[in-house]
Amino acid sequence: MLEKKYDHKMVEEGKYENWLNHKYFESGDMSKKPYAIVIPPPNVTGKLHLGHAWDTTLQDIIIRFKRMQGYDALWVPGMDHAGIATQAKVDAKLKDMGINPRSLERTEWLKYAWDWKNEYAENIHKQWAKMGLSLDYTKERFTLDSGLSDAVKHVFVTLYNEGLIYRGERIINWDPQAMTALSNEEVIYKDVPGAFYHIKYFIEGTDDYLEVATTRPETLFGDTAVAVNPNDERYKDLIGKNVILPIVNKLIPIIGDEHADPEFGTGIVKITPAHDPNDFEVGNRHNLERIIVINPDGTMNENALGYNGLDRFLCRKKLVEDLKNDGLLISIEEITHSVGHSERTGVMVEPYLSKQWFVKMRPLADRVLENQKDKNNKVNFVPERFEKIMNHWMEITYDWCISRQLWWGHRIPAWYKGEEVYVGMEAPTEEGWVQDTDVLDTWFSSALWPFSTLGWPEETDLLKRYYPNNVLVTGYDIIPFWVNRMTFQGLHFTGKRPFKDCLIHGLIRDKEGRKMSKSLGNGVDPMDVIDEYGCDALRYFLSTSSAAGQDLRYDEEKVKSTWNFINKLWNASRFCLMNIEDLKVYDFSNLAVQDKWILSKLNKVISKVTKNMESYEFNNAGGELYSFIWSDFCDSYIEMSKFSLDSVSTKSTLCYAISAILKMLHPFMPYVTDEI
Repeated sequence: MLEKKYDHKMVEEGKYENWLNHKYFESGDMSKKPYAIVIPPPNVTGKLHLGHAWDTTLQDIIIRFKRMQGYDALWVPGMDHAGIATQAKVDAKLKDMGINPRSLERTEWLKYAWDWKNEYAENIHKQWAKMGLSLDYTKERFTLDSGLSDAVKHVFVTLYNEGLIYRGERIINWDPQAMTALSNEEVIYKDVPGAFYHIKYFIEGTDDYLEVATTRPETLFGDTAVAVNPNDERYKDLIGKNVILPIVNKLIPIIGDEHADPEFGTGIVKITPAHDPNDFEVGNRHNLERIIVINPDGTMNENALGYNGLDRFLCRKKLVEDLKNDGLLISIEEITHSVGHSERTGVMVEPYLSKQWFVKMRPLADRVLENQKDKNNKVNFVPERFEKIMNHWMEITYDWCISRQLWWGHRIPAWYKGEEVYVGMEAPTEEGWVQDTDVLDTWFSSALWPFSTLGWPEETDLLKRYYPNNVLVTGYDIIPFWVNRMTFQGLHFTGKRPFKDCLIHGLIRDKEGRKMSKSLGNGVDPMDVIDEYGCDALRYFLSTSSAAGQDLRYDEEKVKSTWNFINKLWNASRFCLMNIEDLKVYDFSNLAVQDKWILSKLNKVISKVTKNMESYEFNNAGGELYSFIWSDFCDSYIEMSKFSLDSVSTKSTLCYAISAILKMLHPFMPYVTDEI
């Protein structure tokens, strides 16, 4: 018999271990139809947050539902090495220990990184268990394990041989704190106060000057020209003459280029090919020198003359003072402008000329766009509107910078000997070859996750059976980073979409609708919520409180009311169990009106809930269940059944109805339904 009062701690204790011991989550029953999901691998950088709890709860609901429907359901667990993020955490830990991370050899440093990974992976396992996630741990993967490393190397070598990976000098986004290149998707644009500094560039041999406005005066040491529009009547006669570069006092040419917009500012632009992507293109058109003036750590280098060694922003301040004292500063026009910041470290990104590895995106993106027109083979977004985000990014795509100046990650499988480059699965056998020290962008390996986790590039039985996956569940914020990349790599390397459906959820916010963040101090640890209200209450709240694609506001009162709902279910179940103890076999031959009424209602609810579950509308399924259980079953039928408890048909109805309720609730609330 159930205890008098619902106690979530008592109910949850020992259950997960019992499920694992009985191998309930293991896939591989070949007599059933396969169904597969891969977990979006959490980063091994810390604890799982409420967003992870939401994301994994939705997946667990789907996989439990499919398992109950009779599928051979595989849910692949795994974690991501998370290059920059993990390296930053390991470096911070080493500094706390009094060790300068860069004083270590790479192999020494990696030992600390693997220790970190093992510690945090263990934490994540405990949190997955506390969430009740029905993962098949026999198939668990890590983005740096040997099988996935082979897949990554195979992809790199193949794309290189196909001419879709190349190494070149380009302007990239540089993170001066992490001292690595970033892809465009890893840059977050924020509106910050800034200024246009209007500076005099004197025309050689005259007292006339050109008025040049710039937001980054500290880069003028790298100016190799000023540009005017060849059709601009004001300046076109000056093309071919020189100006004197302020402070540096050297001559640089005045060139004619369409990049200079006569309608914008003064119509004159300084050209710094090593520190601006547009200037880089202008420099290529006019064969200009590329002069780098900033060090990788954000300080000025020797090309900045007397400002050598100063931080870039301190240099700006001092340079502006010196320009003013020399009568070269016309005015400072304060503005607010959108500036790129590193997603990981938060520092202002520096556009930087650097030799990096790139993926040529246009052919890969075009294949995705083409595939999305094929109704039978496209990735189906739920809700549909999110397909536009993927298509938009694929339409505007630019080559993807994939090399990172880090130690934690997949080493680039390229070796150098003088000017020679060798790319291959293994190191060259001859002497004198040196491997590239860079690693690949984290997203390069996680783009292969739906198939590399199943043993690809080998033609494994797992791959044949469970690929493409049935559904991917993820947040809308990660479509450009991850969903797009899985799609183009999946199509390119397997000829198939990586998953049939892509269920999108929103972001989790606080009660006021603000994003949860450390700075606001409004974050909620899902493990604390589980301690307070139980796993089932949290899961039910997370999965039924917003529609697909919508943001979710966390409200503790609603979690509390879910706990009350479970308590109501507990009491109803207790009543049923006490009154059906002597029921041996179902007998519906003598149904009372109220029995027929509840069974009719129940059948409609089963139909509606199943339909909503199949279309990922868990909020609707939850709403149907809540009102049926609370109003129809508990408040109405149980009260009416008290008048005919001596009837076997009423007892049968009670037993049948509560069993059906528990089955429908089980994917949402595995613990309490198992206990009952």
